[in-house]
Amino acid sequence: MIISHDVAGSGPAVVLLHSSVCDRRMWDAQWQPLIDAGYRVVRCDFRGFGDSPLAESPYSDTGDVLALLDHLDIETATLVGASHGGRIALTAAALRPEAVTRLALLGSGMPGHQPSDTLRAFGGREDELIEAGDLDAAVELNVDAWLGPEADEQTRAQVRLMQRHAFDVQLEATIGPDREDVDLGRITAPTLAVAGAHDFQDFRDIAAALPALLPDARHRELPWAGHLPSLECPAEITALLLAFLGEPAPGA
Repeated sequence: MIISHDVAGSGPAVVLLHSSVCDRRMWDAQWQPLIDAGYRVVRCDFRGFGDSPLAESPYSDTGDVLALLDHLDIETATLVGASHGGRIALTAAALRPEAVTRLALLGSGMPGHQPSDTLRAFGGREDELIEAGDLDAAVELNVDAWLGPEADEQTRAQVRLMQRHAFDVQLEATIGPDREDVDLGRITAPTLAVAGAHDFQDFRDIAAALPALLPDARHRELPWAGHLPSLECPAEITALLLAFLGEPAPGA
């Protein structure tokens, strides 16, 4: 199965990978500016999100993304990943380093990361609400946890809509994605690791650690941001991505 996706524009490929709180609609604000800047832009829904149906057999989100690149005849691409999408971007870059030209990571997860007690407590509370059938409260828990102080009510409503859809779909799931152990040392792509000062410490620590783990990575923390800065302050993140994409290629 090829996961649901949009593709438009021409030029170097940029693939947008969403957070597990959202779906591909989280990139609405970045979509047209990237196309207008001369990129072929792809955004997709992981299985159980947006328009991608649940899996009927074992799968991996990374495998789905790599299969999508093959389907679209994309040999090389920049991967832009938010949270779970960042973890998938890192995994893809480790499995197929020759295919990933740049990595832009926003509040990224990381393969093999063990969640802190604080993050585990959040997950436990979410599970309690879902098991009690209070999906509205579980949605609000996520909206409050993942959005920083710059998020306006329209943004909160957008995340609320995407998270509720994910819950409604995934409660029917019987198969989840496989977790892949990878060697991040295989990654060669220049990497921008962005974190928000209002995010969980886990994601701040991951972003800060990546420059020591990857050969060409730099860290930036945004003092105003929570976990989803591309939604909280879209114009600033769009400008940041365009500047990163426009940098000279390594060795140029």
